[in-house]
Amino acid sequence: MRKRIAVVGAGAVGGYIAAHLAKAGADVTAIDPWPEHVETIRAKGLEISGMSDAEHFVQKVPVLHLTDLQRFAKERPFDIAILSVKSYDTIWATTMIAPYLAEHGYVVSAQNSINEEAIASVVGFDRTVGCMVGNNYAVDLYEPGKIRRTMPKGGTYAALQVGEVHGRVTPRLQELSEIMSAVDRCETTANLWGVRWSKLVVNGMRNGVSAATGLGGNERDGHDRIRRVVIKLAGEAVRVGEGLGLVLEKIAGVEPQMWAGASEGDAKTLSAVEKIMIEGTKGTARSNLQRPSMAQDMAKGRRTEIDYMNGMIAAKGRSVDRAAPTHEGLTEAVKRVERGEIPPKPDNLFHLIPNR
Repeated sequence: MRKRIAVVGAGAVGGYIAAHLAKAGADVTAIDPWPEHVETIRAKGLEISGMSDAEHFVQKVPVLHLTDLQRFAKERPFDIAILSVKSYDTIWATTMIAPYLAEHGYVVSAQNSINEEAIASVVGFDRTVGCMVGNNYAVDLYEPGKIRRTMPKGGTYAALQVGEVHGRVTPRLQELSEIMSAVDRCETTANLWGVRWSKLVVNGMRNGVSAATGLGGNERDGHDRIRRVVIKLAGEAVRVGEGLGLVLEKIAGVEPQMWAGASEGDAKTLSAVEKIMIEGTKGTARSNLQRPSMAQDMAKGRRTEIDYMNGMIAAKGRSVDRAAPTHEGLTEAVKRVERGEIPPKPDNLFHLIPNR
């Protein structure tokens, strides 16, 4: 019997997952709080596009508004619930879906930040699995029922990595990896916490910066002064991860120590890192439409995840005596933009790093 799968949060990430799983023949149901999005999916399906014509398709997906969940009480329970909501919605979303899980069902965090502990506080660590959504998995819900990918599909690194909280590669993890391979290249990892932090470094050096400045990915990394802010953020986050005792993996394709060295004044390493970042703005490395999720939230007038990204890095840094002042400064700048005190613009962050 096929696994029954719920995707809780059918926005950019969750909707992309649900459409590909449905296309592959999985027994999947999407759940979302946005009525117009739900009704569009019901009427027309989910329209998926990317940076190549081959990625375009329209897929019918069973979808429910979250107020309709009680109908599940009379249906076969879910074996897997994939959580793709904002970090600040983790607890209530897990609590909402938990009664409809099978006895051995589990919840998968396919989210930004590190939310496995929050999920486990509701369903237990034995029913919690992580899914790191990679750097090249950049998607945008730009209209109800329409999701586009703004970075190339495929490539050197897996777009998805699934891991158990205890670090073992279990049969259910291998099965989950096979299921998620319908979405994109997926691998298992025995280093979930290191992988999670490495991705948090990426989010911490990109998302808030774009939200505070209004710059897209290419503009952000191509801006001489803002690029230095990005590097400083990366280096601080690497040092915090080290202080936590984590084994970090490559961050945006670059070794962690290169980011740290570049942020701490090693001229040769800084030059090498800047060259890599500038190359990433050229050709087909990413679409000019690419906007990190926090910048998308800011543009839509939604609450950002800044406290769960840069705020978390700064807080964890304090706990291990690894200061992260650039993350603290960025967190405050994003909150000021979020409150409407200042507009998003590059000079909001100029105070975080001296001019050359």
